[in-house]
Amino acid sequence: MDEVLVAVEGSLGRVRLNRPKALNALTHPMVGAIEAALDRFAADPAIAAVLLTGEGERGLCAGGDVRSLYEGDLAFAEAFWRDEYRLDARIADFGKPFVAVMDGITMGGGVGLSAHARHRVVTERSRVAMPETGIGYLPDVGATWLLPRAPGEIGTYLGLTGAPMEAADAMLAGFADALVPVAALPRLIEALAGLGPEADDEDVAVAIRALAAEPGPAPLAAHRAVIDRCFAFDMMDEIVAALEAEGSDFARATLDTLAAKAPASLVLTLCLLRRGRTAPSLEDCLEREFHASLAVLAEGNFREGVRAAVIDKDRTPRWSPPRLDQVDPARIARWLEPRAAPVFPDPRSTAGR
Repeated sequence: MDEVLVAVEGSLGRVRLNRPKALNALTHPMVGAIEAALDRFAADPAIAAVLLTGEGERGLCAGGDVRSLYEGDLAFAEAFWRDEYRLDARIADFGKPFVAVMDGITMGGGVGLSAHARHRVVTERSRVAMPETGIGYLPDVGATWLLPRAPGEIGTYLGLTGAPMEAADAMLAGFADALVPVAALPRLIEALAGLGPEADDEDVAVAIRALAAEPGPAPLAAHRAVIDRCFAFDMMDEIVAALEAEGSDFARATLDTLAAKAPASLVLTLCLLRRGRTAPSLEDCLEREFHASLAVLAEGNFREGVRAAVIDKDRTPRWSPPRLDQVDPARIARWLEPRAAPVFPDPRSTAGR
């Protein structure tokens, strides 16, 4: 079975992730297949736009195939991440309108394929998240470019806690642009396919707006003041202290959530998010994430997190170190140092949103 289905409908190039039983988790061969599809569509003057969707009704993509990363060696992970991050940057820079439908579960690597697109559609069943701190990893695939650009400290909260966003929250955080109901998706595809080869981004945006619905209030907005107060600090112990002082039900629930995450991943993620605020480009963030990812894999927390969540499923990871006060920030800072050849060896113009 082909893991990526590529087709042309009218003037629309379609890319469909096709591992529905695995929630369309992204494998290394899938990255190559998507790249090849983009090569084809970029070169075809009859193709006006590209649409990314996931097969099945459960999600666009649940993330990268972490089992393959667990089972593979460092060289495998380096090749996978290098190609994946280059693809994420290409989607952001793609020369034709790129539409991603973030229907259902869209997490991790699925966010990388969709949230950098120029047209990002969510549905009433979307669940968008970067939950990596829960498996001893870090928000990657350009998340450290996206999250710092969310309003206030919402991005810091989302990156550290891994909290899922429904449609309204994804739009509030800047991960999505419009809500199109599931029932209207066939009409959206038909409209995009019928735009004609001369269609541009405005034509695509008009087609999406014609079928869009109001998402309703964003649940995160109700907690915005607390989030902005408590997550404004640059050290994890200060964030924890602020939440403890806050004392609200939301603050206590957030503390419980953070307590389940890998302490080293929390410190690393906060460092990456702060650096992402002043990053000149998406590629700059992807480059930093790449080297940090290799360090995290070598350190062992990522494998332990995947073991506990996916392999043994005992949900009892043994983090190293086990407590926040035992994490050495200087050691974490060294994880950001280059460990391999750069992902983007040539200077590139600023990409992303």
